[in-house]
Amino acid sequence: MIFAHGIGGAKDLPIPAEYAMAGAGAALAVSFIVLALAWRTPRFDAATKGRPAPAWLASLADSPVLATVLRVLGLAFFAYTVWAAVLGPDLLINPTFGIVYVLLWVGIVPMSLLFGPFYRAISPVRTIHLLFSRATGGDPEDGLRPLPQWVGYWPAALGLLAFVWLELVYPHSTYLSPVRLWFAAYVAIMIVGAAVFGSRWFAAADPFEVYSTLVGHLSFLGRTAGGTLVLRSPLGNLDGVPVRPGLVGVVAVLFGSTAFDSFKDSTAWLKFTQSSSLSSTWLDLGALLLFCLVVGVTFSVATMLTGVEHGLERRRLPNLFAHSVVPIIVGYIIAHYLTYFVEVGQQTVVQMSDPMGTGANLLGTANLHVSYWLSGHPTLLAVLKVASVVTGHVLGVIAAHDRAVKLLPKRHQLTGQLPLLVVMVFYTVSGLYLLFGA
Repeated sequence: MIFAHGIGGAKDLPIPAEYAMAGAGAALAVSFIVLALAWRTPRFDAATKGRPAPAWLASLADSPVLATVLRVLGLAFFAYTVWAAVLGPDLLINPTFGIVYVLLWVGIVPMSLLFGPFYRAISPVRTIHLLFSRATGGDPEDGLRPLPQWVGYWPAALGLLAFVWLELVYPHSTYLSPVRLWFAAYVAIMIVGAAVFGSRWFAAADPFEVYSTLVGHLSFLGRTAGGTLVLRSPLGNLDGVPVRPGLVGVVAVLFGSTAFDSFKDSTAWLKFTQSSSLSSTWLDLGALLLFCLVVGVTFSVATMLTGVEHGLERRRLPNLFAHSVVPIIVGYIIAHYLTYFVEVGQQTVVQMSDPMGTGANLLGTANLHVSYWLSGHPTLLAVLKVASVVTGHVLGVIAAHDRAVKLLPKRHQLTGQLPLLVVMVFYTVSGLYLLFGA
């Protein structure tokens, strides 16, 4: 089970797949009808709305001491991982693989849901850049030139694609050399980019920070346009996702790669790749790109098939509605990686006490035992997985509907959403099919 994402296929999920898919599609249709009848005006405004957080919480969140402590912890954890990756044994007992593929990649989701843009606060590359700037007497916010507006999130989308290629496609992803090389390139690109464009580069290019920040918009903690810390509903927070070029690219990679991760273990795909004369690595890469492309193209076309007022360019609509895909991504990640995160995550914590493979117990976790309780309750798992997918889509429909009544002319506020609703039903049915049949 080590680094084998998810827990398998339909035999593990004792709910009839056709019932789950039909129920999920019906839930979306009913949600849309209810919204059409009862939700006539926009209700979300992240720039101004929200209940001010308690004074103690606001003071803690804005405390320079807390910011410093988080930076130190993030840098120390990074250094510990580098030590294990450089000097530890090139075996699966090395905690580097679990730290990268489980605690970092999957763990970003629960931590960001709880605390907001968690990775930004602990980012080792931000801390390294800050230390370099202080040492040279510069301002970390300043660079040699301004970052062009057209760049948007495109560097982060490419970075996310590079990471999922390493994780899901590259055949030697569980060897230390390619992992070390990937992260060496990541650190170099982040530090050089920040030197040229200033620290704003991280918000546009760091794949883990952009991922964490997007998911963090579904937490109960948020900030108004004036920077005030507020408590509000996750969907109210989601309204505040900055609309920049490349946002559709980011959500397409996150969503498409998760769907591909289910698909690549399916019996049909394994038979095809094994019988083909082409390399399975190239076939997997082509399938990964196709999944991401299908998500990006179908979402863009669906959002552009509506009427717009004069002054609102149709080509802007995909990025304006892309925030509605974030709950769907989170739902699929929970459904797909839940067991993997809980059980392999425990295994990684155990391994972290012995990074050199010498039998040490540096962190006091080496003697802990991994609990497989979750895998022993397949019915509960099935309910959690299906509920995660359906909840994510319903929240996505609500977010898209609120944005539609805010942006679209009245005569198109409902009919203009129908293509997007059809696409979301397609995402739901195909996602559950992959989840049950992979």
